Amino acid sequence: MTSVRIWGPGAGAVVVLVAAGVWARGSSAVDAGLWAQVRPAIEARLVTRSAGTGAGESEPALRSRWFCRAEALDLQESGGRVLAGVDTLCEEYGERAGALVLCGGAETPEVVRLERDPADGGYRVVSEERPPADDSAEWEDHHFSHYAASRLDRGMASTSLRTEARTHFGLPPDAPTQDC
Repeated sequence: MTSVRIWGPGAGAVVVLVAAGVWARGSSAVDAGLWAQVRPAIEARLVTRSAGTGAGESEPALRSRWFCRAEALDLQESGGRVLAGVDTLCEEYGERAGALVLCGGAETPEVVRLERDPADGGYRVVSEERPPADDSAEWEDHHFSHYAASRLDRGMASTSLRTEARTHFGLPPDAPTQDC
C-alpha cells in the first residue's frame, strides 16, 4: 500500500512531463532538411512579390531594396509537392548619409505550395495564400495547426533583416536606423 502512495503521484508526474514535452516539441516537428530545400524559393518569391510596392522606391537616391525571411510553422511533403505554413516578414530598406533607412514592411502568415522543379531538382512556388484583411484570425485557425497558429502571435524579429540590409549597403554593423 505504501508503494502505491509513493509511485502513484510519481507516475502521474511523469505523464504530465511527457505530455508537456510532446506539446513543447511542436516547434521541432518541421523537417529541417526539407525546410532548407524550400526556404530559398519561398524567400525569393517574397522579395519578387514585394518589389515595386515600397515607399522608398519613389526616392531613387535611397537605392531601396526589399529583404524578406520566412519561418516554417507547418511543413508537409507528399510526392514532390510541399505544403508550407509560414510566417513571413518583409521590410524595405535604403541608405542615406551612412544610415540605414526603413521605409516599410509587413509580417504576414501564408500557406505556400511548392513543387519539385524538374530543371534543377530544387523547389518552385506554385501558389501562395494570405489571410483576408477582414478576418485573419479565422483564416489562421483554418489554415494552420493549433500549435502553429499560436506561434503567429509572438511576432518575428527584424534583426537579421537589418543586418542583411546593412551588409548589402556596405554600412557598419552599428549604423543607425532611421524612418523613410
